Amino acid sequence: MTTMGKVVAAYGNMVTVQFDKEVRQNEVAFIQPADGGSLKSEVIRVNGDQCNVQVFEDTVGVRVGDQVTFTGNLLSVELGPGLLQQIYDGLQNPLPELSKQVGLFLKRGVYANSLDRRVDWEFTPIAKPGQVVKAGNVLGAVPEGKFAHKIFVPFNFVGAATIKTMASKGKFKVDQVVCEAEDERGQAVNFTLMQVWPIKVALKAYKERLLPTEPLVTGARIVDSFFPVAKGGTACIPGPFGSGKTVLQQLISRYADADIIIVAACGERAGEVVETLREFPHLEDPYTGRTLMERTVIICNTSSMPVAAREASIYTAVTIGEYYRQMGLDILILADSTSRWAQALREMSGRLEEIPGEEAFPAYLQSRIAEFYERAGAVRLFDGNQGALSIIGTVSPAGGNFEEPVTQGTLAVVGSFLGLTWARSNARRFPAIDPLISWSKYLDQMKVKLNQTDPEWTNKIKKAQRLLYEGNEIKKRMDVVGEEGVSIPDFSLFLKAEFLDAVYLQQNAFDAVDAANTIERQFDTFGLVGEVLAKEFTFESKDQARESFMKLQSLFRNMNSSPFQGEAHVRFKDEIRRALEV
Repeated sequence: MTTMGKVVAAYGNMVTVQFDKEVRQNEVAFIQPADGGSLKSEVIRVNGDQCNVQVFEDTVGVRVGDQVTFTGNLLSVELGPGLLQQIYDGLQNPLPELSKQVGLFLKRGVYANSLDRRVDWEFTPIAKPGQVVKAGNVLGAVPEGKFAHKIFVPFNFVGAATIKTMASKGKFKVDQVVCEAEDERGQAVNFTLMQVWPIKVALKAYKERLLPTEPLVTGARIVDSFFPVAKGGTACIPGPFGSGKTVLQQLISRYADADIIIVAACGERAGEVVETLREFPHLEDPYTGRTLMERTVIICNTSSMPVAAREASIYTAVTIGEYYRQMGLDILILADSTSRWAQALREMSGRLEEIPGEEAFPAYLQSRIAEFYERAGAVRLFDGNQGALSIIGTVSPAGGNFEEPVTQGTLAVVGSFLGLTWARSNARRFPAIDPLISWSKYLDQMKVKLNQTDPEWTNKIKKAQRLLYEGNEIKKRMDVVGEEGVSIPDFSLFLKAEFLDAVYLQQNAFDAVDAANTIERQFDTFGLVGEVLAKEFTFESKDQARESFMKLQSLFRNMNSSPFQGEAHVRFKDEIRRALEV
């Protein structure tokens, strides 16, 4: 029997409902205002015969006594062919489809199927009649772009089932039955191309979790070489407004060594989200030469949308990522920004009258952040293949204060910290990742993989990091006493640190060649940089030292803009080595 209820109080997006039978945490309910429509909501607290629900829509017009219907289902998403190239809101409503139905100005209470029921998919069976299958076993596959989209036994299926009939190769819609089976109790069960899964429950249909040891190549030298992110790892990009988070995120999404990119815009300003939506369909995928959108899913939830939907959007993104990881693919989720998600948690916590923590955020903020990031990981699947889900979340701390709760809660659980600062941004040193405050736990973890090309790679990187610290200390002294207060050897050390920063840590995002570097090119470039850093220079004056390093910087920048191993690239390398012999 369906549980019914009625509204007894409303406070913004939080509504208190009195119900007649039973409800459970995270259950979906629909509120029917007197003026028509149906507003989707989620149970967030149960107290006796009353519960609090967060409404994913504007609650204007909701009145005491309005009817509420509880569905008995948890907040879920549809999983199946057709997810790629889609632009969804936080509830997995396809925004292009909604715009066709109601126009550019979306109306509340209007929902659409997440997966298009009209599209025919070319299904190829893999499982055979008589085969015993369990949750997560592969039934067949359909082509989706360049990928073979695997069709699974639903992950929420309990026990085992024996296949009775399997559809032959042909075209099917996502809601059509392709497999008829019999479960352990002798009851008939049907499987289609799609399934549903609750977004706040981690998908764990795999054999084991693996230690992330493969580097996620992003194309950014400062990230891949100095503060790497692992496939299946996590990273945090905090930075103040205007420090270049969005540009860095778009570069990573374009050049990262991942099969599928999921962009979760959970509460960012509408202008930035619109810019993303306009640019992505026109960005060229460097790996295929086709549009980047073909292997991208965008979850769009701007700051002007109801706050409750921000929380849903981030879980929707990670659930879709886990689903594609089950196919043995490498997935990258870019969450922008988790600060807006945390602010939504704070707002709902305040309406629930919970005891606030630091800066009025809920006391359970860090555990919620940890629950999200721990859904990343590299796994070995039941069929022996491996998949990885990497999460890179941006944080927008107020005033660039990295001591605020969201940043600190994130740093406690991620494996790589890429801190953007105003000082770097104002100095036009992009990407504005500050090498003096950033860190990565994956450098030693991936030592075996990284050292296969250069056995001393990680040691060289750590020496370069120490050089940056030493150069910064000399700069602080010079800021007080001037150049005259330091010796020529110390001044040369300072110039080496500045040289390393200028030619290796900084990249030109608007240069077709320098925007992203392969890992092979990074090894090659850093090897030449290492020759400069290792050379014992004997300068007679600071002017001579400055002139020499300016010349080297110019040669390196020209080399960085030249196609790898091309004629110009080789010529500049030869010029650099000749300059070092002088």
